[in-house]
Amino acid sequence: MPGVRVEKLCTDPELYMIRVDDDQIRYFEATWDIPEGITYNAYLMKLKDAVVLFDVSKEEYTDLFMDALKKLVDPKEITHIIVHHTEPDHSGALPRLLEENGYRAQIIGTAFARNLLQGFYGDRVVGNFKVVKDGEEMGIGGRTFRFIAVPWLHWPDTMITYVVEDRLIFSCDAGGGYSIPEAIDDRDEEIVKKYLPYVTKYIVTVIGHYHKYIVQNIKKLKELGIVEEAKMILPGHGLAWCKNPKRIFEYYEAVGAGVPEKDKVLVVYDSMYGFVEKRMEIVLDELSKLGKKPVVYRFTDKEAPAVSDILGEVPSAEALIIGASTYEAEIHPRIRYTLYEIVDKANYEKPVLIVGAFGWGGVAGRKIETLITRSRFDHVATVESRGYPTPEDEEKLREAVRKLVQWAS
Repeated sequence: MPGVRVEKLCTDPELYMIRVDDDQIRYFEATWDIPEGITYNAYLMKLKDAVVLFDVSKEEYTDLFMDALKKLVDPKEITHIIVHHTEPDHSGALPRLLEENGYRAQIIGTAFARNLLQGFYGDRVVGNFKVVKDGEEMGIGGRTFRFIAVPWLHWPDTMITYVVEDRLIFSCDAGGGYSIPEAIDDRDEEIVKKYLPYVTKYIVTVIGHYHKYIVQNIKKLKELGIVEEAKMILPGHGLAWCKNPKRIFEYYEAVGAGVPEKDKVLVVYDSMYGFVEKRMEIVLDELSKLGKKPVVYRFTDKEAPAVSDILGEVPSAEALIIGASTYEAEIHPRIRYTLYEIVDKANYEKPVLIVGAFGWGGVAGRKIETLITRSRFDHVATVESRGYPTPEDEEKLREAVRKLVQWAS
């Protein structure tokens, strides 16, 4: 069952995390398999003459969120609500909150955020909305709040808040990850190591289409000097970063840039009746001889991995190998969908080897080539042939793997 955690993060200022743990969700954005679940993080700051709430929670968990919030404050006492990103997993509880608040609180966000909230929830929700511009500062409760636009991380409405005196960054989706960590922050290194792969998966599936903006926006924040000096980075999902705050933005930057792990090769293929499987056995054997570490995902009559998991492996791979059957004069549907999502969400300058098998006509290889050559990926070679691989096919496969490895080095 979903739960909620209320944790005090610091006493000066008096700052709390309200974390709703969603263990019921299965497909984030009705698309991405996340059996690991996700959290929705909001933060409450009590200041002199002001109570500031940073984001809220998903609509279906409004009761849970409101009950937790009321343990900290009467909703009528909230003076400001900062909306960093209007996606409904961070804004869904807003109409109810404002109703109980008596519409006293000033809502703060970008002009784009105002328009989206109005469209989602109606005019009354934005009746007391203050639009802030990039770099604008406001004094609230004796603190200086600086608002910094980070568009396309991952919607055009997105901003972060930097509380100058306390060096706190409230970053919403930027810095977030899937899963429901056992801890609330990054003090336990084992928990962090377990969590970071879910961060990669989150970055690629949620922000991947705009991954170049990850690098651009983090560069912007670094140039402002706030990443290096931050005492905490507080995202809208997953762990809060209190021990080593800049680590999460550095991690985001590495994923956004597609920084590879040494010797990692991502291998993805389908095999309906073993024809592609036989080829991939040769490929994997050659990778092993060359000292590479393949990470393998296969679609067969007994298994179908989550595409979201495959996407999470792409940024850190040195190279990719795609194996596909020709299916009804097309790419096998499982591989076709996976490739479309890779090219859309994880489009990096990495070398790709295509391996194909067919019965009466080879089509998949050429169609995959077309997809790859229209992307940022580098097409190294295509080895495609009929039925079971012949000795000649085996030599071509081994040579193509050697060429791929040389390209990646």
